[in-house]
Amino acid sequence: MSDYPLLNVFWTTFVFFLWILWFFLLFRIITDIFRSDDMNGWAKAAWIVFVIILPFLGVLVYVIARGKSMTQRDVERSRQSEAAFRAYVRDAAQTETSGPSGPADQLAQLATLHAQGVLNDEEFQRAKDKLLV
Repeated sequence: MSDYPLLNVFWTTFVFFLWILWFFLLFRIITDIFRSDDMNGWAKAAWIVFVIILPFLGVLVYVIARGKSMTQRDVERSRQSEAAFRAYVRDAAQTETSGPSGPADQLAQLATLHAQGVLNDEEFQRAKDKLLV
């Protein structure tokens, strides 16, 4: 048997979980401080010093004082990221539908047409030779 009771295992796991949660919150707040556009450099430096010197109190005060704006910045950043992704997908789809862009794409399209029976062997060979020259 072990000398470490089951209740101690649960307690250790709980404390470890809280420790990981604390570091996650601390890094999240430090990241938010650096990403915040509404603070100048001195305000950012003051918050960083406060969070590092008195971490528990600093994080608690930061969440109370700037928690709502922290959420608003996250929502705005998510909207911008989604808009950028949608623009990228739209551009990629337009490029895709505008036709084959390179020789490899054109050869693949020719092979598809040949496999579908649209082009016979002679037409396929002529078009392929014309592409490769």
